[in-house]
Amino acid sequence: MSRIGKKPVDLPSGVSATQAGQTVEVKGPKGTRSFTATDDVTITIEDNQVKVEPRGKSKRARQQWGMSRTQIANLVTGVTEGFKKELEINGVGYRAQMQGNTLKLNLGYSHDVDYVAPEGVTITAPKQTEITVEGIDQQQVGQVAAEIRAWRGPEPYKGKGIKYKDEYIFRKEGKKK
Repeated sequence: MSRIGKKPVDLPSGVSATQAGQTVEVKGPKGTRSFTATDDVTITIEDNQVKVEPRGKSKRARQQWGMSRTQIANLVTGVTEGFKKELEINGVGYRAQMQGNTLKLNLGYSHDVDYVAPEGVTITAPKQTEITVEGIDQQQVGQVAAEIRAWRGPEPYKGKGIKYKDEYIFRKEGKKK
């Protein structure tokens, strides 16, 4: 039995959900998001709650049960609060700044790295060593943050590079003489 799937998703005030077949569309103050579930689950909306039930006892139906409930919960969180990833830049001369819709990164390469923010994601650089990625789609926010981090991932000797704010970098000792 799925412990996650059993729990209904509560819809806070200001959020509405509509269902068309296997597609659930959630509207809130920050925007509209939708999710299409597989035929292995049944979705019902009643009393400001979205409930997900498996359509059988197969392994796939049980897998989709918890996953579908979590996806719907993420839609509700996205349209109410939104998702946010914070990145930190460490290293001498490494910095970031926003120019319109483009993030300019100076990461020690012979050229500046220009990253254009995709639609639906907001990138800000409150300081030269901090980057904030925000949006209503959790997957897209995470993907954008990962793409920015990939330009210069943190290295284990001096800790230089771009890392997530809450990330711990395992440090190594340098070679000895």
